Amino acid sequence: MPIENQKSKIENPLALLRRLEWRVRHAVENVLSGEYRSAFRGRGMEFDQVVKYEFGDDVRDIDWNVTARLGEPYRKKFVEEREVTLLLVFEDSPSLNFGSAAQSKREALLELAGLVMLLGAVNRDRVGFVYAGPDGNLFREPVRGRGRILHLAASLLSRPAPAVTAHAPVLPWRLLAHAAPRHSILLWLGDFPPRAEPEGWPVLQRRYQTMGFRVDDPWERELPPQDMFAAYDPAAGRLVTLEGSAAERAAHADWRAAREESWRRMFPDPLSRLVVDTTENRLEALVRFFHARMRAGAAR
Repeated sequence: MPIENQKSKIENPLALLRRLEWRVRHAVENVLSGEYRSAFRGRGMEFDQVVKYEFGDDVRDIDWNVTARLGEPYRKKFVEEREVTLLLVFEDSPSLNFGSAAQSKREALLELAGLVMLLGAVNRDRVGFVYAGPDGNLFREPVRGRGRILHLAASLLSRPAPAVTAHAPVLPWRLLAHAAPRHSILLWLGDFPPRAEPEGWPVLQRRYQTMGFRVDDPWERELPPQDMFAAYDPAAGRLVTLEGSAAERAAHADWRAAREESWRRMFPDPLSRLVVDTTENRLEALVRFFHARMRAGAAR
């Protein structure tokens, strides 16, 4: 895999989250509008009553007959309309310490996690997380409310980075199967190396709406053009020298292809997976993700 030595660290997580919060609120109010809620919210099947349409409601539920008769928009309300519960699973593997530029993959992935949690807070959803690291796991059950979610997110962002010599974390499959109500959104954030499908994954796919978020470094997409240089491989735990040979580039291409095959096998729906570059604006990437899900939902 691509290699470099960089220690990932998020400082002052509450300050970072507060700086991000105003951008999230602006996106929800002016850019996303109802897309976030329509992209995630489950819709009940049994009609209940007609209620006044409010900004952000799903336009597909508008009752046009009642709207025309009363002169203002009304929508159909369904039994079992439910709040969204977001359960983030952060797989903190040592390979996330990699970063060829100003920011490591871990820093970028933690920021992405924080943005998702803030989106949930702004939309009055329940948000919780399961942190899986080499030294153990941490579970925080889903809660509602800006202050509680803000501190929940800060506790995730303040987790210390695993040592580059640490082993890969083990996800707590039994805990995950009961960590949130059925039909919740399970959002798995990790490095997703090439691997076989975990035994517990099919159970979670049946219980939750599953999505995967990944952050890539530019070197993972294409090796740098230098002929020879030394770097530290956080996965192998040693210094290596890259010579820029055809064999190295072919091995890198094979690794990248195997990784993408494994990624698509775990998340076969293109709208259930998001890959963001470390140099990319994470909030803009999330906005595009929700817009795409909204368009797909409207086309069904």
